[in-house]
Amino acid sequence: MATYNLEEQEKIDGFRAWWDKYGNAITILLTAFLVTLGGAQAWKYYQQQQAHQAADLYTLLQQVKTSGDATKINDAAQLLTAGFPSSGYAPRAALIAAQADVEAGNNKRAIQNLQWIIDHAKEATMHDLARLRIAGILLDEEKYDDALKMLNTQHDGAFAGLYLDRKGDILTAAKKISEARLSYQAAIDKLSKSNNYYNIVQMKLDALGDSD
Repeated sequence: MATYNLEEQEKIDGFRAWWDKYGNAITILLTAFLVTLGGAQAWKYYQQQQAHQAADLYTLLQQVKTSGDATKINDAAQLLTAGFPSSGYAPRAALIAAQADVEAGNNKRAIQNLQWIIDHAKEATMHDLARLRIAGILLDEEKYDDALKMLNTQHDGAFAGLYLDRKGDILTAAKKISEARLSYQAAIDKLSKSNNYYNIVQMKLDALGDSD
């Protein structure tokens, strides 16, 4: 049996008294810390697995896209929008599905896919792109007022030229030539001359001439 001098024994007795008072609390806190650390690692692993699965499904969607079958493309896209709605792949899948719908003449479902992006995508740029696409569909359907409302929302400056150009298209179709001219000119002012789209908008403006 170990023997201690008086000073050592006092230290040991002091530690025992301290442990009796605080030991249980320290054990609980340490256990909680380890559980939290393990939970964080488990959550990180889960997120990585989710990201891999979403990426695999997006690759599958790209393959299905080549079929040109809007129904199959929508089915593949729904695996992402329903199963992994918070991933960056989901809104891009909805965008692909919407394009397939437009090409198939199913504007209603195309708008539903684009609206899903507005309602669920985390990236503001995806919202801006979806609204631009919806406005284009509404333009084709001659729903000019609804199309303009879609564009009259706050959007990133990078989309300013594209929004103004689409607005010019809508106003031209609605026979509001003076307003269309102003919108095209505003679009040109926003676009860089090095942008190929700059010349396209300029051609649209020139085509309007001076008529009202």
